[in-house]
Amino acid sequence: MNATTATRMPADWRDFFALTKPGVMRLVIFTGLCGLLAAPGHIHPVIGFTAILCIALGAGGSAVLNQWWEAEIDAGMKRTANRPLPAGRMHPVDARDFGIALSVASVALMGVAVGWLAASILAVAIVYYAVVYTMWLKPRTPQNIVIGGGAGAFPPMIGWVAVTGDITAMPLLLFAIIFFWTPPHFWALALFVKSDYAKVGIPMMPVVAGERATRRQILAYSILLVPIAGAPWFIGGTGALYGVTALALSLAFLALSVPVAFREAGEGDAMKPEKRLFAYSILYLFALFAALVVDALARQQGWFA
Repeated sequence: MNATTATRMPADWRDFFALTKPGVMRLVIFTGLCGLLAAPGHIHPVIGFTAILCIALGAGGSAVLNQWWEAEIDAGMKRTANRPLPAGRMHPVDARDFGIALSVASVALMGVAVGWLAASILAVAIVYYAVVYTMWLKPRTPQNIVIGGGAGAFPPMIGWVAVTGDITAMPLLLFAIIFFWTPPHFWALALFVKSDYAKVGIPMMPVVAGERATRRQILAYSILLVPIAGAPWFIGGTGALYGVTALALSLAFLALSVPVAFREAGEGDAMKPEKRLFAYSILYLFALFAALVVDALARQQGWFA
C-alpha cells in the first residue's frame, strides 16, 4: 500500500519504533509476562527474557505490517494521520520489510531458544493480526473486533506455554479473558472516534449498526466478562486472591458499561461514559493480570496455606 503523501522525508529510528505501536506493545508485553510468571513450573531467567522479547518483536512486527497495509486509510483519519507512513516520513517498502523481518525473527528465535509450540502460537498470532484481521476482517465486517480480538489474546497463552510446554485450560481461559475484553474496550473507543472510521469506509460497529446497537453489545460483552474473568478461580487454577480481585474488577467494569449502554445520543457530559469505560478497561487488564501473578506467587510461597 502507498501512503498518500508524495514527498517523503528520511525516516529515523523513532519512526521505525513508532511503527511497532509501543503503547499497545506495553500491554502485550505485560500480559505475556504475567502468563509466564503465573505458569506452574520453572523457566531459566534468560529463556524467560527471550520468550518475552520474542513476544514483543512479534507484536511489533505485526503492528508494522498493519500500518504498512493501512497507510492510505491512516492518512484519512485525524487520529492516525501523523504516523510515519501517512505523514510521508518512510517509504512503504521499508516498513513492509521491517515488519516481515521482525515477525520472522521473533518466531525463529522463539522456536530455537524457547520451544516450537510457543513459536507456533506466536506465528499464528502474527498472521491472525496482520492478515486475518488487518487485510480481511477489518475492511469487510462490523464483527472485525469480535473475531479479530483473538490476535491480542495470544500473549499470555504464549508466556504460559513457554514455561509449561503444553496447552491446558488455564492458558485457554487467559486467552478468553482478553478475547471477551476486547470488544467493549475497543467499541468504547470507536464510539468517540466513529467519524474517522466513517470517513475512510471502515465498517466499525458504531458506523454500520449505529450507536444504540454498539452500546447494547458493550453491555452484553461486559456481562459475559464477569464469569469468564472469574473462571480461573472457579476451576481451581488460582486462589481466592485472584478470584475476589477478578470479580471486583469485573463488576466495576460492568457498572461502568451500564451508563454507556443507556446513554442517548446528544446527552451532555464533560466526560462521556464511553471515555470513562475505555480508560478503565486498560487499567482493568493490567490489574487483573497483576492479580494473577501475585496470586500465583502467594500460593507458591504458601502465604495462604
